[in-house]
Amino acid sequence: MVSIDEVARLAGVSTATVSRALSGRGHVSAATRARVEAATESLGYVVSASASSLASGRTRNIGVLVPFLDRWFFSTVLNGVASALMRRGYDITLYNLTADADVRRSIFETFLRRQRVDGVIAVSIELGPEETARLSELDLPVIAIGGPNPRLSTLTVDDVAVARLATEHLLALGHRDIAHIGANPQFDLDFHIPTHRRQGFEQAMADAGIPARPALYEPADFTIEGGFRAAKQLLGRPGPRPTAIFAASDEMAIGALLAARELGYRVPEDLSIIGIDGHELGEFFRLTTVDQFPLGQGERAADAILDELERGDAAPVEHAPGELPYELVVRGTTARHDG
Repeated sequence: MVSIDEVARLAGVSTATVSRALSGRGHVSAATRARVEAATESLGYVVSASASSLASGRTRNIGVLVPFLDRWFFSTVLNGVASALMRRGYDITLYNLTADADVRRSIFETFLRRQRVDGVIAVSIELGPEETARLSELDLPVIAIGGPNPRLSTLTVDDVAVARLATEHLLALGHRDIAHIGANPQFDLDFHIPTHRRQGFEQAMADAGIPARPALYEPADFTIEGGFRAAKQLLGRPGPRPTAIFAASDEMAIGALLAARELGYRVPEDLSIIGIDGHELGEFFRLTTVDQFPLGQGERAADAILDELERGDAAPVEHAPGELPYELVVRGTTARHDG
């Protein structure tokens, strides 16, 4: 087995410098770091996780808090987090933070306090005051996706603005009878994202002089099946049929598309449909959407927390929220309405 002494001799530096270069703690020039990395690659040297942890006080492991493990959005964000962490030599530990108060309490008061992680990323979870205080007591870097939280560094998407953009796209195409598939109350928990998206929809409609019509709203559960059922309800009701549907997620939009086809409606000739997310199936279904780049959200959060770790004892970062990007992607499920 190759030792750290051999790496040091080949790189022409001390073992302490090798340790600093590979752990990320302490100052090492870019040129020296490059020599050390070249030597480790040449010799096939692998850092001992236990030895590195003892020497540096680091576990090279980041804890990630998520509310769901089986939903596409969260799994895609996690994929981005994991990819960025692996590129920089870090592992990931997942904590499924459910609505169960006892489970949440044990994660914050027991699991995270075991000091097995170097930092924490919270994905679309609204942390209460006590939970935020527990994280602060850990004295570890914390990045939250989907804030805001004034006590934490947060990366946020303006869900009201995202929904306005989707709705304004339909309005610009001449649609006035626009239905909205949102969320059941039990799915409107952390940060009230579905409520904010409905608010954005209603604001855009009001700005266009179109009053709210409760008959054109249908709740669902942010799944393809939920969107399918909701669209069937909307399209099967008596009275004027909507000419467009804005779904608060791409999965619900795909469900609406399938329901419309089953009922004999042509998309987009008879019915335009738009969603939000940037789902990987969007291209297949030619779905018009507002892409919020979930993979990039995870990568940006991981890079942010590792950058903070590598700053070490430098001045702390202000807890100002960072705005995450989004973009309208027009494909084949929306078209002009001239009726």
